[in-house]
Amino acid sequence: MMLFAEGSVAVVTGGSRGIGRACALDLAREGAHVVVNYSRSESDAKDVVSQIEEEGGSASAAQADVTDEESVRRLFRGVRADHGRLDVLVTSAGITLDRYLLTMSLDQFRAPVDTNLIGTFLACREALKLMQHQRRGAIVTLSSSSGLDGGFPGQTNYVASKGAIIAFTHALSNEAAPHGVRANVVAPGFVATDMTRKVPSEIKKQYESRIMLGRMGRPEEIASIVSFLASDKASYMSGSVVVAHGGGLG
Repeated sequence: MMLFAEGSVAVVTGGSRGIGRACALDLAREGAHVVVNYSRSESDAKDVVSQIEEEGGSASAAQADVTDEESVRRLFRGVRADHGRLDVLVTSAGITLDRYLLTMSLDQFRAPVDTNLIGTFLACREALKLMQHQRRGAIVTLSSSSGLDGGFPGQTNYVASKGAIIAFTHALSNEAAPHGVRANVVAPGFVATDMTRKVPSEIKKQYESRIMLGRMGRPEEIASIVSFLASDKASYMSGSVVVAHGGGLG
C-alpha cells in the first residue's frame, strides 16, 4: 500500500539533483504527484520527471530560484492553479561554499544562508498558505548533522544556515500545528551526492573511516525517511529532528 492517497501533491525544492532528486522519486513511488523544482538545471529536472513517468508515477518540473521571493510565490501560485492543493513540501535546495572564516567575505557567508535558510523560509511560508486552508499537510525541511555538531573547519556559513533551519522548523511546527500542518527536520550526515563528490578523495576517505557504519549514506536512504515523515505514518510527529549520519563520526 502506498503512503500517499491518490491526488496527493508534493513540492520538492532542489528536486533535480542529489537528495532532492531521491526524495522526488520516492514520493512519486509512494503515490504523490511531485512538482520537481529546479533553479538552473532544467534538463536534470526533466530527467527526474521522465524517470517518474516511466515508473508509472506522475510529476512535473517547475523553475524557481528559492532565494527570490517573487519566484517562490510564482511557484506556489502555479501549484494552486494546476492542482488546487498541496499535501507535502520538502525543502532540499541547498549549497555549500566552504571557506575559513578569516578569508571569508560577507557575500561568501551570505550565499549559503540565502539559499539554505532564506530559501527554506520562503518555500515554507508559501506552502503554509495553501495547507492552512486544507487543515492538513506536512513540511519536511532538510538540514544537516553539521547544524548540530558544528561541521568541519571552513563551514561557519553552512553550519549557521543548517543550524538555523532546525531552529526555524521547531518554531514553524508550533505555528503550523493549529492549522493541522506538521513540520519536521531531517539532518543527514555525509551523503554521496554531487556536493560531496567535490570533496578531495583523501579527505573523503578520512571522514568515511570515522563514520561508525563505515560508509557514506545514500540519497535513497535519506529519501525514505523524508517520505515517512511526510506521510500519515508519522501523523503524531511534529517539531522532530531525525538525524541520519551513520552513527556519527568516531
